[in-house]
Amino acid sequence: MARAQGARAQMALAFESVYGTPPASGYFKMPFASSTLGAEQPLLESELLGYGRDPLAPIKDALTADGDVVVPIDAIGFGYWLKAAFGEPTTTGAEAPYTHEYRSGGWTLPSLAIEIGMPEVPRFAMYAGCVVDQLSWQMQRSGLLTASVSLVAQGETPATTTNAGTPTEISLVRFGHFNGSIKREGVVLGNVVSTQITYANNLDRIETIRADGKIDGADPSMAALTGSMEVRFADNTLMNQAIDGTACELEFAYTLASGESLTFTVHSVYLPRPRMEIGGPQGVQATFDWQAAKDAVVGRMCTVELVNDVADY
Repeated sequence: MARAQGARAQMALAFESVYGTPPASGYFKMPFASSTLGAEQPLLESELLGYGRDPLAPIKDALTADGDVVVPIDAIGFGYWLKAAFGEPTTTGAEAPYTHEYRSGGWTLPSLAIEIGMPEVPRFAMYAGCVVDQLSWQMQRSGLLTASVSLVAQGETPATTTNAGTPTEISLVRFGHFNGSIKREGVVLGNVVSTQITYANNLDRIETIRADGKIDGADPSMAALTGSMEVRFADNTLMNQAIDGTACELEFAYTLASGESLTFTVHSVYLPRPRMEIGGPQGVQATFDWQAAKDAVVGRMCTVELVNDVADY
């Protein structure tokens, strides 16, 4: 009997034209590091009395389908996750390289059909109506560069054969922490030890009464863009901004020598005033848990630019 192994797991992704209806074709084989995407349905313990000490059979509760997928931040595949998180990009360029611009603040988000297959069992679970609730990653000096994508799905349909056909394989052109840089108001920001970036759509699940137990949709509510930046205390630039209560522009970017790049620009960042602690003889560090807001001039909270050889997402 074959046993499922993560090394043989496969993920296929396609955008839906109708929410909750997986397309028949157009799937891409996506690289991923781990996944908790799945459906669960708890049991409700019987509350009835008068049948002795042994309980009666439990009944099923509502079905929930969601989870996180950890994916590499790369120059090709990450564009599909950005499209799911922000909506359709604006693509410019008559030939490669192309520039794809994603903007925050869109009222509608595309839904995905994601199939996770374990061929040795076999089990191919199709998750329809997947919408990105949150996208987060960390910038640091070393390690593997990955992002966590939190998804809300309408439901799960398991099968013994794939319904994704033969997915199109995409080239893996991966960014690394070594390729990263952080700028404040267009100037490289030094002394940053690490930073966490989280963009949230704050989805509102439409949990109506249905015979199949699925949700009717997941609508985006107020977006949020937050982060935590740990810096070595070397000057008063960030501290003075926190005290003054003013905003600044932060740019988080990755650039490869081959020309591909990913630039995440947050137009209005507000910093809290942190506690300055001295924990010993080592260097003093401060942590700024920043928040972003809509910029009055640009008209949005953030802009993402992805430069690669893909003509259209």
